[in-house]
Amino acid sequence: MRAMILAAGLGTRLRPITFQMPKPMVPVLGRPVMEHIGRLLAGHGFREVVANIHWFPDLIREHFGDGSDVGLELSYSQEESLLGTAGGVREVAHFLGASFLVISGDALTDADLARMRDFHASHDGVATLATKRVADTSQFGVVITGSDGRIQGFQEKPDPDEALSDLANCGIYMFEAEIFDFFPAGGASEAAGPDDPPGFADWAMDVFPALLESDVPFYSHEIDEYWNDIGNLEELHAGNVDALTGAVRVDPGVPEVSPGVRAGEGTDLDGAEVEPPVLFGPGVELGEGVSVTGPVVVGEGSRIGAGARLRDVVVLPGVTLADGTVAAGGILGTRS
Repeated sequence: MRAMILAAGLGTRLRPITFQMPKPMVPVLGRPVMEHIGRLLAGHGFREVVANIHWFPDLIREHFGDGSDVGLELSYSQEESLLGTAGGVREVAHFLGASFLVISGDALTDADLARMRDFHASHDGVATLATKRVADTSQFGVVITGSDGRIQGFQEKPDPDEALSDLANCGIYMFEAEIFDFFPAGGASEAAGPDDPPGFADWAMDVFPALLESDVPFYSHEIDEYWNDIGNLEELHAGNVDALTGAVRVDPGVPEVSPGVRAGEGTDLDGAEVEPPVLFGPGVELGEGVSVTGPVVVGEGSRIGAGARLRDVVVLPGVTLADGTVAAGGILGTRS
């Protein structure tokens, strides 16, 4: 089964970080979140993958190349104008084949994609949507299902008192090629704006309602594993902490040098006071008397000035912190 990574969005809720990079390149443990997704795909046998790109496309191409470093055969579909969550998939229908996976390149998860593939093959539906139970439905689109898991409807960010379901749509889908029969023709998309191209289409506004209207079966697959859509800066911080503490299973990419402390090549911790859990990427420079109290992630090539004190922070790659900096509970980056 082939797969597609959705990587074309603007990531507006992660500004100002996404003024300088596309959302899939935002780092978790110093690696782009899309790299964690790529490794997840490869680990579950999805090797032939296409990614749609639009915002800072060269940054994605330059980092991933042909995908071989993460175990993929990766190709790209560059969208000059955004085609929407579904339109971009239709654009590469010729590549995807009879059955395929679509996954967001800007969310963090360790979902068992092989188990989802088995479930998809077990039913007669045209689609399977990964879902996860959430406490606050007001932050998510939720999926309403019958007792057999067949999808009966949706609510968009309902107040918890009015929610008919607590199953959040994770943006991980498996489809049969017949799904393209239910796309809007030409410029008929309900979600399209006046400046959107004719091929624009949206899963939630166009395709899934068409399935419901036509009484076509499609199903929810509830996952128990970790999922975080990295929808805002707070969730990006939480995703880094969860990856650091093992709440989500990802490859940190740097070795453990003492219990709970990881440091990449060229990073010297001598003279620093470090309380785990902490991860330092490669080539991090630490001044004299630096104090780091975890959970803390310091990205590759960052420079932490003498006497700086860090607690519960994520320092993005390449950041320089002045001598005596004191920071707690946030994300530290460079000015655009």
